[in-house]
Amino acid sequence: MSTFAATLINWQRSHGRHDLPWQTRDAYRVWLSEIMLQQTQVDTVIPYYGRFLERFPDLPSLAAAPVEDVLTLWSGLGYYARARNLHKCAQAVMGRHGGVFPADPALLAELPGIGRSTAAAISAFSYGTRAAILDGNVKRVLARAFGIEGFPGTKPVENAMWQLAESLLPASDVDIYTQAQMDLGATVCTRSRPACSRCPLATTCVALKDGRVADLPTPRPKKTSPQRSGRFAVILANDAVLLERRPPAGIWGGLQSLPELPEDAETADWVSARYGLTVRGVTPLAGFRHVFTHFTLELQPEAVEVAGPPATCTEAGAVWHPLERLEDAALPAPIRKLLQQLVRRDLFSQP
Repeated sequence: MSTFAATLINWQRSHGRHDLPWQTRDAYRVWLSEIMLQQTQVDTVIPYYGRFLERFPDLPSLAAAPVEDVLTLWSGLGYYARARNLHKCAQAVMGRHGGVFPADPALLAELPGIGRSTAAAISAFSYGTRAAILDGNVKRVLARAFGIEGFPGTKPVENAMWQLAESLLPASDVDIYTQAQMDLGATVCTRSRPACSRCPLATTCVALKDGRVADLPTPRPKKTSPQRSGRFAVILANDAVLLERRPPAGIWGGLQSLPELPEDAETADWVSARYGLTVRGVTPLAGFRHVFTHFTLELQPEAVEVAGPPATCTEAGAVWHPLERLEDAALPAPIRKLLQQLVRRDLFSQP
């Protein structure tokens, strides 16, 4: 066993996290947590994880559920393709593997939403498989501990890190070692203000010895974030708001949201033509910004008051949703926040 692995295993036993709700050999629970933890902090995931298990306590219940139910529970967690792939993966495991997650990381990586590192983590935690992981925390630890130059998102650097990660694997206690890497990166070797004085690797860390902890891993080359804009109709009638399901691809894919207005459309005419509604008035609302990973979206909402009680919408995917039950809708976080703010301000009260 390498000194690196032995040091981390010993540290994990005394100082690592041992009370996370998904620390179990149950492959379903391990898989669910690993998908939720992609690009998302532990503290954010824990309440979602609990709610998911209440609604979907096992793989068959998740596979049999409508994808809309999955998206509703996922609402607010972001990166919604994960939720759609979660549902597809559950169905694939039921169909291809008899409802049992395979132990082989290569087979796991063939399933929707599971990449090489996630497959290794699921297999290591659930079955003790000797497989290397390389998530963001591990990349940061390796870059600093071994002084690896270059942005880890580039293929040459990533490939070098994979080779190093595999060479460091212990022959046993792989689950403890895997958790140790995650915990060290999350609690000690953090992105900013790392606690080097508490690090078990401090005596051998190349970045610490060279005074380059703040420089490694090499950051992503800076690019200007593209700016996009969108107009959204807040269509109101009798304490209900009109929601449409977004297309499967693109932002907020598969979620319910406010109808998005064409760039040059006249709001009242477009709403009347699309939904057969009589528009009483249109009121521009305060715009706001939402930052995605790769671009920034400027949202320009417009309140549209329509006459009469809500009619059944002929437009596919459009429904009237009661304002008092917004928590039941699979809404993107910024749209939910907008509607909740407007409800609190009594914008929707009828004369």
